[in-house]
Amino acid sequence: MSAELDDTETSLREETAAGAPEVAEHDRVAELAAQLAEAQAAVMYAQAETQNVRRRAEKEAQDARAYAATNFARDILSVADNLSRALAAIPAELRDDEKLKGLVTGLEATGRELESVFGRHGISKISAIGEALDPNRHQAMMEMPSAEAEPGTVLQEIQTGYMIKDRLLRPALVGVAKKPD
Repeated sequence: MSAELDDTETSLREETAAGAPEVAEHDRVAELAAQLAEAQAAVMYAQAETQNVRRRAEKEAQDARAYAATNFARDILSVADNLSRALAAIPAELRDDEKLKGLVTGLEATGRELESVFGRHGISKISAIGEALDPNRHQAMMEMPSAEAEPGTVLQEIQTGYMIKDRLLRPALVGVAKKPD
């Protein structure tokens, strides 16, 4: 019986020895498959990240082109304001005076050309009077009692506001209606 036990023990050792490389090989294949899946996931993540960076860079370049003139436009708005004030300050009798008619006509033409240039570059005036106060486009400078207008309605425009494309360039400075005392 001892010989039979020895034979069984020997055959078990042989089976284990024969199966061990198969198990080790199976574990190695599973490990390599896991590494491959991990590497594929990392590659997909890197590709997605690269695509996001590319899109972000394209958007930033597009914004830079679209809004490159923002600082210059803000500076030139004061010129437009002064020209508008100068035109508004000319009394009607001086507008009809033959000596000043050419000057007035030239100033008005300059104002129209300035508005045309603004339009070509996506700069537009913000409408304010009669609209509800929009804190994204208007800056309330004062409240004015009014029985006719709804509270929060813009009654007076102190300074014109401007947009450049879809962004605020300068808010309109306004007077807003409030309930009378």
